[in-house]
Amino acid sequence: MQQSDSIQSIVIVGGGTAGWMTAAALANAIRTGCSITLIESEEIGTVGVGEATIPPIRTFNETLGIAENDFVRATQGSFKLGIQFEGWGSEKSRYFHPFGTHGRNLDFVPLHQYWIAAQREGRAPELDELCMAWAAAKRGRFAHPSPEPRNVLSTFDYAYHFDAGLYARFLRSYAEQRGVVRVEGKVGEAGLDGQTGHVSHVQMEDGRRIEGQLFIDCSGFRGLLIEGALQTGYQDWRHWLPCDSAMAVPCERAGEFTPYTRSTARAAGWQWRIPLQHRTGNGHVYCSQFISDEEAAAVLMANLDGKAQGEPRKLSFVTGRRNLFWNRNVVAVGLSGGFMEPLESTSIHLIQAAISKLIALFPDRTFDPLVIDEYNRIAINEFERIRDFIILHYKLTSRTDSELWRYCAAMDVPETVTWKIEHFRRNGRLVQRDADLFGPPSWLAVHVGQGNMPEGTDPLLPLRGVDHADYLRKLEAALARAAEAMPGHADYIARNCAA
Repeated sequence: MQQSDSIQSIVIVGGGTAGWMTAAALANAIRTGCSITLIESEEIGTVGVGEATIPPIRTFNETLGIAENDFVRATQGSFKLGIQFEGWGSEKSRYFHPFGTHGRNLDFVPLHQYWIAAQREGRAPELDELCMAWAAAKRGRFAHPSPEPRNVLSTFDYAYHFDAGLYARFLRSYAEQRGVVRVEGKVGEAGLDGQTGHVSHVQMEDGRRIEGQLFIDCSGFRGLLIEGALQTGYQDWRHWLPCDSAMAVPCERAGEFTPYTRSTARAAGWQWRIPLQHRTGNGHVYCSQFISDEEAAAVLMANLDGKAQGEPRKLSFVTGRRNLFWNRNVVAVGLSGGFMEPLESTSIHLIQAAISKLIALFPDRTFDPLVIDEYNRIAINEFERIRDFIILHYKLTSRTDSELWRYCAAMDVPETVTWKIEHFRRNGRLVQRDADLFGPPSWLAVHVGQGNMPEGTDPLLPLRGVDHADYLRKLEAALARAAEAMPGHADYIARNCAA
């Protein structure tokens, strides 16, 4: 590649979490020869309800050289060991989706197979009790995992809860210190090159014209460039994921300062609870076909820990994705590329994943179709595998108390979901496909937690000649002892990263 083929100007349209994560990462990766401009308007609000994350966010911050305590302090953050689900399998059910594993495999047969056999004989603890993340979470404890692989404290992982608006502000400072130029104002329209069909510039409402070679669309649901200018098209997944609205409101922090997110199923959707240092984030995700906005807001307000800090704010969305995430010279990052409902806290991860792929497959000015096709192949696979995991939560319900849950239990789902459900139902096997963000421990938690109990076990199990019921009890006790020795979540934050 000639130096003259290098990308020399990048324009990011839109700020918020997606825009400033992109700007910060590109400013860290590109040290010379390329300008980075971010356009945002103070008048346009950001969605900013994504306050819960999954463990890969730690890699993103570490790559940028951001110290954890500084980040948690600046974003009023807290720690997250997983998600507790209430009322999903049945109205009375409760289970934990942990970050980390259930114990540790001892031999050829996965540990959960021994648990299934012991459970069938009435000799097993609850599956959650074999998980270090839950042992700590249910006691309100937090510490960092151990690097020693033989220690039970090495079997869990963690992420964060944080104020997304404060995170964007934190990253803006980081990016501007490294040369990113912020332009205030609203984009009116995008201009296309007559020969290539690429976006050549954006025209601001006040008449300014900003040219670029690579454009990153972080304009949210509007998809100003990817859809408005390039008409890429969108796949609607509401037949599998019927929730299309959310009401969000923060409240005063009260009750337990839990090191985990809580998701509580409601008649027409579900409610999130995300504890931060200065408040608790709450939202009611629902299907507007089965409940009115006024009723949805009332359900939310009736189920808060503390006094509401304002009125509920409504968001409308269509779960799905663009036909392409990268079209010509435009890459869609964040909500402009697609929307995954927030059940498993993947929105910020999908921003991070898009940025990582862009850096790994960074183009030159020829915009080689081979590179673009590979980016789209990986991005589409990842998006669809995350979709499958979220569909699993809705499909595996035995609830019949409301229209939404009856619809979900009966709905046809993609073959990729049926395939996993049937493998587990027959003999407890956790099979994987390429680009599965959520691995076997995550699928195990939902299968068992929502009642998809296997009819049999791995055929190899009875041939091993091992009785692990005693080991399971010892493991449960070891996890409990380790958790009791950890500091409290609030104490850990007070000592290390209080805002």
